[in-house]
Amino acid sequence: MGRPRPTEEPARQEQEQEQPHPERSGAAEATNEKIGLFNGKRRAQELQEELDELNRWIRDNKIDGVISAQQMQRETVDRTEQIEQLHQRQVTALKSELEAAQRSLESTRGLISDEQKRLVDIRAEAEVQEFGLFDFEHPAEISVQISADLEQARTRYKSMVRSNSATTVTSGFTFNNSTSQGSRFLKNMSKLLLRAYNAEAENAVKSAKAGNLESCTKRLSKAREQVERNGQMIDLHIVEEYHRLRLSEIELANRHLQVKAREKELERERRAQLREEKKAEAEFKAKRSDLLKEQMHYQNLADAMRDRGDSEGLERALSQLHDVEHSIADVDYRAANTRAGYVYVISNVGSFGKNVVKIGMTRRLDPMDRVRELGDASVPFTFDVHALFFSSDAVGIEAMLHRTFSPERINRINLRREYFAVTPEQVLSALQDQKVEVVEYTLDAPAEQYRQSIVIRDKQSESSEDTTVRRGL
Repeated sequence: MGRPRPTEEPARQEQEQEQPHPERSGAAEATNEKIGLFNGKRRAQELQEELDELNRWIRDNKIDGVISAQQMQRETVDRTEQIEQLHQRQVTALKSELEAAQRSLESTRGLISDEQKRLVDIRAEAEVQEFGLFDFEHPAEISVQISADLEQARTRYKSMVRSNSATTVTSGFTFNNSTSQGSRFLKNMSKLLLRAYNAEAENAVKSAKAGNLESCTKRLSKAREQVERNGQMIDLHIVEEYHRLRLSEIELANRHLQVKAREKELERERRAQLREEKKAEAEFKAKRSDLLKEQMHYQNLADAMRDRGDSEGLERALSQLHDVEHSIADVDYRAANTRAGYVYVISNVGSFGKNVVKIGMTRRLDPMDRVRELGDASVPFTFDVHALFFSSDAVGIEAMLHRTFSPERINRINLRREYFAVTPEQVLSALQDQKVEVVEYTLDAPAEQYRQSIVIRDKQSESSEDTTVRRGL
């Protein structure tokens, strides 16, 4: 039984729709019928026969082959999509690997370039090291202001070494009647002598201190002279510019060390000033606490006198209470006004000689405490006071005197060291010129311990001379 052609299929379907198939119609009618106990077996047999007939029709018309072909086509499409997806993933992975490889290549090229530059620097450094030039630790390297000047000097004298312009030697020198051997001898001899000079320059920098610049520069100049004497055979000379650059290296080290020492000294003075301020604040606090206790005492006393009707006792208590309250107000003013304090002019003839005074100020409640602290174990004698007076602007008066005698300041580096090479009369005259009211001023320093020490020393000297004379007799 052949499969109907596509052109006949619609008409056939229409006929089947108009005229139902007898077997299908019967099956439908049979389905609608009730299956009884006795006709169930027969009905099952009919359905089995109908199923067998449908299977034969499918085989005869090769319907199962069509179904298999459709399944194969779907599997082929699915497989193709899987292959394409796999291919796309592989392409993406390869692109990622390629990009990573390119990045790695660029990084490697950069490293190679850096190493090539480093190799050039190493070769250049090795070249100058043959002449005794090493990048030793220089004191001024950590200084922001001085390190740039140091680097400039180093770059210049290294360039002179590389270009063989740091020294001059004779020309036309022969060795064993050979010009080439003579040139080689000149080169080696120059290198050896310049190496010795550079070693002295490095040692001079390393031994530099804040106050020995002159000795270090003289040391290097003598080393230059010695090197040139040793090189007389080849008429060797250290070029003046090269020597000047190496001297500047020493000067930069000395300048930095001076700045460092100055900063350290200023820091010590700042700490001392802070300690002085803390002492003054502690004194103000303690004094105010004591005055508040006195205030409460006199207030209670006044209340008691008032309750007893003692008018004279009440008047005395109120007067004392008023004095205490005035003292409290004075302490509060001193604590709040940081410019208020005592200006002092003192000297120490035994320690610093005549015509040297110290001019300063203190906020301490008892200014002599500060004077006594200045005359502690660090000096052999105590200070003598020429003037000690209170002012609401003690800071301003102190600054005025410091400006007036600035040319006579002894320590020009640390301005916290307030010693001046002037007489007490000059300080008094400056105070009077500025209309500063001074109640007491002593021109002559007693210097009792110093003068007593001189008397004792003279007596001991006379006694020693007498003993010597008697022994001689």
